[in-house]
Amino acid sequence: MSKVVVAVDCMGGDHGPEVTVPSALAAVDADSDLSIVLVGLSDAVSGALKAAGRKESERLRVLHAPEVVTMDEAPAGALRNKKKSSMRVAINLVKSGEAHACISAGNTGALMATSRFVLKTLSGIERPAIGGVLPTMKGRTYMLDLGANVDCTPMQLLQFGIMGASLAGALDHIDSPSVGLLNIGVEDIKGNDTVKQAAELLRASGLNFYGNVEGDDIYKGTVDVIVCDGFVGNVALKTSEGLAQMLGGMLRREVERTWLTRLSCLSALPVMKSFKRSVDHRRYNGASLLGLHGVVVKSHGSADSFAFGFALRRAVEEVRSGLSARIGERVNELQRGAA
Repeated sequence: MSKVVVAVDCMGGDHGPEVTVPSALAAVDADSDLSIVLVGLSDAVSGALKAAGRKESERLRVLHAPEVVTMDEAPAGALRNKKKSSMRVAINLVKSGEAHACISAGNTGALMATSRFVLKTLSGIERPAIGGVLPTMKGRTYMLDLGANVDCTPMQLLQFGIMGASLAGALDHIDSPSVGLLNIGVEDIKGNDTVKQAAELLRASGLNFYGNVEGDDIYKGTVDVIVCDGFVGNVALKTSEGLAQMLGGMLRREVERTWLTRLSCLSALPVMKSFKRSVDHRRYNGASLLGLHGVVVKSHGSADSFAFGFALRRAVEEVRSGLSARIGERVNELQRGAA
């Protein structure tokens, strides 16, 4: 699919239209086959367009949505009481076929609950999962679930493996992505009963199952896909973010400690810039809500326009790769094999 339409929830996140609208403008300028529907409070969205010196066009239109889901709103309340929110209206466009994908930087719980209610899960998928991408020593790896499902069954972890492998295959063009199961040890005897049973299912699934992996394997790039429940995944993700912030702060503090340290760092500036680019979290922004009848991507709430642009491009890539269909086909294959 070359022509793609993306519905952008312009009101979501910490910054709203001042970030989402410029990102959308940059995206349509860079991709002549992309059209965007800017969903939100029309005055705010149109104001952001005007501030950028732009107006609506054939590939960029504004759709008014009179309500906004706040970042601290309960998912059930948003689903029940905010049926005209920018988030809900954007997802409805995917449901109706007017858009191929939705992207939002808004409330994660509300986005997942609303997406699941409106779009429904693919046949054979018990629960959608949040899949994200992380930098590694070898490139990048995909990890799921990152917080949607705190408690998982072995079958659900198997489904996460299928969805993650489909994601890696679609976006990185890997024929048979390797899949690892996050555990407290690589040995088969390690872990709780859920993880042990999940390993057996993954081993018999036909996926390129590597086996158990430990926390340090995430950034080594041992496997292309790492599977875990949402509790473990979210803790690992937030721990990683905190560590990155701490190391960055420590490095800045040491560089700025004296005039001599500042001077000595000038010679290492090209290396430091290259390193910063390779680990820049903004370049990995965008978590996929996998297992739904449609593409939904969640941007980090604090993302700037540069980071939001990467999440937007992720949504376009998933549409063009036919990701949802790939997941559905793989799950159907598994079910036929088990029959």
